[in-house]
Amino acid sequence: MLFNALAELCEGLEKTRKRTLMVQRVADFLTSLRAEEVEPAVSMILGKAFPKYDQRKLEVSWATLSTIVQRLSGAKWSAFEHAFDKTGDLGSTVKILFKTSKVRKQTTLLQKPLTVMEVRKSLESLAEVSGKGARERKERVLETLLSRATPLEAKYLVKILIGEMRTGFYEGLMELAVAQAFNVPYQVVQRATMMTGDVGKVAAIAKTEGLAGISNLTFKVFHPIKPMLAQTANNLKEVLQEHGTTALEYKLDGARIQIHKLGNQVKIFSRRLTDVTTSLPEVVETVKKELKVHEAIVEGEVIAVDEHNCPLPFQHLLRRFRRVHEVKRMLKEVPIKLYLFDVIWIDGESLIDLPYTERREKLHRVAGKILLTPELITANIEKAKSFLKKALQDGHEGVVAKKPTSTYVPGARGKAWFKVKQVLEPLDLVIVAAEYGYGRRHAWLSDYYLAAKDVKTGEFMVVGKTFKGLTDKEIIQMTERLKELTIRKEGRRVIVLPRVVVEVAYNEIQRSPKYRCGMALRFARITRIREDKSPEEVDTIQKVREIYEKQFKKV
Repeated sequence: MLFNALAELCEGLEKTRKRTLMVQRVADFLTSLRAEEVEPAVSMILGKAFPKYDQRKLEVSWATLSTIVQRLSGAKWSAFEHAFDKTGDLGSTVKILFKTSKVRKQTTLLQKPLTVMEVRKSLESLAEVSGKGARERKERVLETLLSRATPLEAKYLVKILIGEMRTGFYEGLMELAVAQAFNVPYQVVQRATMMTGDVGKVAAIAKTEGLAGISNLTFKVFHPIKPMLAQTANNLKEVLQEHGTTALEYKLDGARIQIHKLGNQVKIFSRRLTDVTTSLPEVVETVKKELKVHEAIVEGEVIAVDEHNCPLPFQHLLRRFRRVHEVKRMLKEVPIKLYLFDVIWIDGESLIDLPYTERREKLHRVAGKILLTPELITANIEKAKSFLKKALQDGHEGVVAKKPTSTYVPGARGKAWFKVKQVLEPLDLVIVAAEYGYGRRHAWLSDYYLAAKDVKTGEFMVVGKTFKGLTDKEIIQMTERLKELTIRKEGRRVIVLPRVVVEVAYNEIQRSPKYRCGMALRFARITRIREDKSPEEVDTIQKVREIYEKQFKKV
């Protein structure tokens, strides 16, 4: 299959708004693929280089990519900025530069057309480059790949390289397309994706083995799966009205982890499904020693603690998660504590269809001396309030309320689980631009434009700006990160790729003509950098509007 066919498909999806038509087009495309092309194509259509369980990373900065684009197109930076002003999209900008380039017209005539599998092999080559001289070798791979691309192909290669597809075709629609393409029930595809963690793998098996093949899919140790998520509740009364009796657990101010064990081998994955095993050696040893099963997938939380074993803020823990060198020194500087709270898989048996109370009991039996999150099952509002108060007094964020009969649904967010905090819940937003400060901050990017995601368009919409919350050290580190992500410069302001997620506290949301969304956060301040969250997981503009409207009604 030529890569140009995939690029034309994505171009058509970008211009289509009818979901049924989008699903039909993708389904037709999938049926025309060879078996080995299915997973790579599915991943690329969704804007990913590899399946979700694949831990390989491209590690390609926009600074490197933009240099190659300018070199191949012969365009100056001013031409890039002009094209970006017209499109607001990096892939479309590259398409324009390649289309108008005289250099490109002369060189691409002699090039052999790219195939889907050649693109996948190039992406694999990029991911495998490491060590001394890695940047130069990556540049050679990228330049070879892009030099063979037509303007349309270059647009979608860039989108895959930076993970910014934005065609409006998301994973849920891909599941529908897979079901239609290979004549299998949608519910079976959905469950298989839930079990394996990747719809591309499901599609590939559906192509070769049909319904029988994907019906037999189940969890696989060391292939991380999307965690079940909690919905926000305003108070405990709302929880009890929904659940009747509820199971309350401490909501710890730490990092959620998914632990996989097979014999004496242990791997730990973050909430974003990134392998963080190297950063948490003491957790690995504890699990090897205490978890009384041969094979398991369990969920837990790690928190940083002080010399008195009391919880420390999340920022302390981030120092551990970023660390791949000098880990032994960090063991003493930032000690951590592990709690478990759920179990998904034990010795070949999936437990997700069991109710919460049964899963909790099984976890208790196998956890050994590993602590479980403190828990209270109650239908009494006063007892629930006392439990929340105790959680806050102990230095934690609040509570998670779980319906005792609830099953575990990977990737789902609903009313089976609620999170309850005593204070106004902060928003997780992504930085899309930044400005250099003044005075002693004149050399630092210290003023940040914060954006929420529009679920309808995939666009990130600015809802506020802040210069508060980060330490000088963090601002210096943030400046270096944002320089690497810079797309365009506008005087003292830079426009950046939406990659850095931050937790933002605020006093209220007010009406504002300053931003296109019509709203702005009042007294916004960054409370922590969310290394554990991807840009796709930030709060939505719809949620921001809902909070705003609730405030307005109260007034």
